[in-house]
Amino acid sequence: MTLAVRVPEELSARVPVEQRGPGLERDAVRMLVSRGAEVAHHTFTELPLLLGAGDLLVVNTSATLAAAVDGWTGHARVVVHFSTPGDDGRWAVELREPDGRGTSRARAGGPAGREVCLPGGVRLVLEEPLSGRSERLWWARVSGPGVPGLLRAYGRPIRYAYTRRDQPLSVYQTVFALPAADGAGSAEMPSAARPFTARLVAELVSRGVRFAPVTLHTGVASAEAHEPPYPERFAVPEASARLINAAKAGGGRVVAVGTTAVRAVESAVGADGAVRARAGWTDLVVTPERGVRVVDGLLTGLHEPEASHLLMLEAVAGRVAIERGYEAALQGRYLWHEFGDVHLVLP
Repeated sequence: MTLAVRVPEELSARVPVEQRGPGLERDAVRMLVSRGAEVAHHTFTELPLLLGAGDLLVVNTSATLAAAVDGWTGHARVVVHFSTPGDDGRWAVELREPDGRGTSRARAGGPAGREVCLPGGVRLVLEEPLSGRSERLWWARVSGPGVPGLLRAYGRPIRYAYTRRDQPLSVYQTVFALPAADGAGSAEMPSAARPFTARLVAELVSRGVRFAPVTLHTGVASAEAHEPPYPERFAVPEASARLINAAKAGGGRVVAVGTTAVRAVESAVGADGAVRARAGWTDLVVTPERGVRVVDGLLTGLHEPEASHLLMLEAVAGRVAIERGYEAALQGRYLWHEFGDVHLVLP
């Protein structure tokens, strides 16, 4: 699926909503609501009015990492984006080039054996591309005590050129984020959940809406190349599997908060349609051909219309709903990207 959509530069959300005016909180964003071909305009604080007792929100508890670290390769400055830890101690990384504005741009990866000097005397060595599809991401070994400590000491959140300035890591944590014991987390924020506040969660619970936590650690997005998603680590706990199955059996709607939650839940469903506790790696790519077996609705941010994101949305809502939704978002001057407005797709 492709959409002929060009997002005007002025519709990029450059700072978080709570920094746009006095008294604003994270939930002060707009929310486009799609039900089939019908589109309605709401604020995010109205979410409790659109859900009810028996509905279930599936939320991603992955914490955002300070995944960008400055380094040197030879005489050239680079920015290393740490994406995903492997099972063998290596990390998938992307080497990028500083752009002089506090952000970075894509650069060629490799070759194997390239060494990058990082702060604290740490050295990183590229070993092999993560995939035969692209040489953007590489498996690398890092000397020293470990990457989580390196990120805590010297890292900063990954930031793209449409944002105005660096932000503290706390700005990129959702209310559902739980630090992992092994230091794993998401290279980029699971941003669909960013507008939730503790107050809004309490109001949803008081109305009988339940929450099912899952974990999917997101890797570095392909901001320029729009590659298909790579395998990512995920976990669906037993308690959440039971909540999801109970909601389905009781006629409630299962609404995933973010495409990461969709990927996690749909990776844990069996041929019989039941969700079971699972943990490990998922390479699932949700497409209209594959469809969704568990998720009824989706809360997602507004992102550049690239293939894998749109295919997942089409799998949940159908093509007409997504086309109408994007058209309405542009006409309504909604704000894009991780600090922007959100899109709720309901059956």
